[in-house]
Amino acid sequence: MYSNEIFELIKKVEATRQERVAALPDRPVRMTADEKTELLRKFHPDHIDSEFDLLKIGPNAGEKVPKELARLLQGKSMLLNSKYTKIDLTKTDFETDILIIGGGGAGCAAGIIASEYGAKVTIATKLRIGDANTMMAEGGIQAAVKENDSPATHYLDAFGGGHFAAQADLLKKLVSDGPGAIKWLDELGVMFDKDADGVMITTHGGGTSRKRMHAAADYTGKEIMRTLRDEVQNRGIEVMDYTAAIELLLDEDGKACGAILQNMETGDNLTARAKVVILATGGAGRLHYQGFPTSNHYGATADGLVLAYRAGVPLLYADTFQYHPTGVAYPQQLFGALVTEKVRALGAMLVNIDGEAFVHPLETRDVAAAAVIRECKERRKGIDIGEGSGIWLDSPIIETIKGEGTIERSIPAMMKMFLNYGIDMRKVPVLIYPTLHYQNGGVSISENGETAVPNLLAAGEVVGGIHGRNRLMGNSLLDVIVFGRNAGHTAGAKFVNIKPGNLSLAHVTKFESERAAAGITEATPSPMLLPDYTR
Repeated sequence: MYSNEIFELIKKVEATRQERVAALPDRPVRMTADEKTELLRKFHPDHIDSEFDLLKIGPNAGEKVPKELARLLQGKSMLLNSKYTKIDLTKTDFETDILIIGGGGAGCAAGIIASEYGAKVTIATKLRIGDANTMMAEGGIQAAVKENDSPATHYLDAFGGGHFAAQADLLKKLVSDGPGAIKWLDELGVMFDKDADGVMITTHGGGTSRKRMHAAADYTGKEIMRTLRDEVQNRGIEVMDYTAAIELLLDEDGKACGAILQNMETGDNLTARAKVVILATGGAGRLHYQGFPTSNHYGATADGLVLAYRAGVPLLYADTFQYHPTGVAYPQQLFGALVTEKVRALGAMLVNIDGEAFVHPLETRDVAAAAVIRECKERRKGIDIGEGSGIWLDSPIIETIKGEGTIERSIPAMMKMFLNYGIDMRKVPVLIYPTLHYQNGGVSISENGETAVPNLLAAGEVVGGIHGRNRLMGNSLLDVIVFGRNAGHTAGAKFVNIKPGNLSLAHVTKFESERAAAGITEATPSPMLLPDYTR
């Protein structure tokens, strides 16, 4: 529930609402390219050099990454910690054809496809299957399926939105396979929003030139994850819940051949042998770069980046992260939770303490986030929320523009989330501030999902290069489906001809020697597995 002081400030938003509606569609104006560049350079967290370290060892030595990530990438393997017993690599606890590390959207999509090749597939996930950032995605999934759209147009939108830094072949695959991904999900049973004739309803997202956002109300990720999880279970694919990967296994030729897994409940280690390994471990929001809150699920701690890096896989754009412009700033119980971009797609405006709409609501996410930070820190036009400040997201304007009932019909989960705390977003604006949302950078892969380590594939948010240095709304859900399926096809076609060699952890020993030679004394066990909120 808002305080009386906050209700007084809301009056300024209400006083300018009709004027802002009357100015549409010409106001607020979009920024020029030069204005965006200057804004990002001054205010986006990716540009605060003091918050980054240069890597001393590994494939990306000499490149900068966030301090929190650097400590883990160059950290000490958990297997070298005295609390763990020595691993006997002459024995294996179980064998499988394809080991998928991660049970979110990409991991499940990969497993479903790989199973069609007759492979024995095992999904190991450190929480429960479906506990992933896929579940947290709300607004929708992009794909060019309408007559006035095309994959080429989708490509141009995404390439520009990513600051022209995307890996061209990966982005081409993303947009080209997009329509097929939507068809596949629809046939599996995802309940997309459709009109009375059964045609999928599509909307705009930030940075898009066409309406290509497909949604299931404002819980699209949950609906997709529900469907994928059910399909995994219906196919009888083996799932190991509460089982985290703490190290990859390579054979004597440097090819991936399994992993050391840890039972999160007992602490016991398991040795798993596999012909192909797929990393689908997701993002890194729970590292809380620069002290930011996060919209990510509890297990998003960059495990895949750490394991791949120690095995010799290069990372791409590991210095960039997406700060979603509209994370919840108030109430404290929801701090950092995502307020989907779909709210702005419906017409909500970003408004400062004076009732001014200071940035176009559908600028790309990095630009909108930087504008919010500037408004709060330089212009001092944020709303004081005790520990920091926030900006209004004028949600009632949606019903002024689109009619009464739009919010309840289009974003019911978001409405209920705020109602739980006495805030009715149909009647009063909500307070927002940027939140850590998406790992733009990650493991470098080829078009077929392969990494620099033979028989090691990667898919989903753990991968870098697909989106460049910024991602457009809806392309993450598309990413996990397109590249999850892609990895499943590649693994399914490969596994029959692979004979794993002897299990080895030589790469771990080599990495430890490199740490010592570089004078790195950081002893934090790596990967982190789960965040520590007790300190």
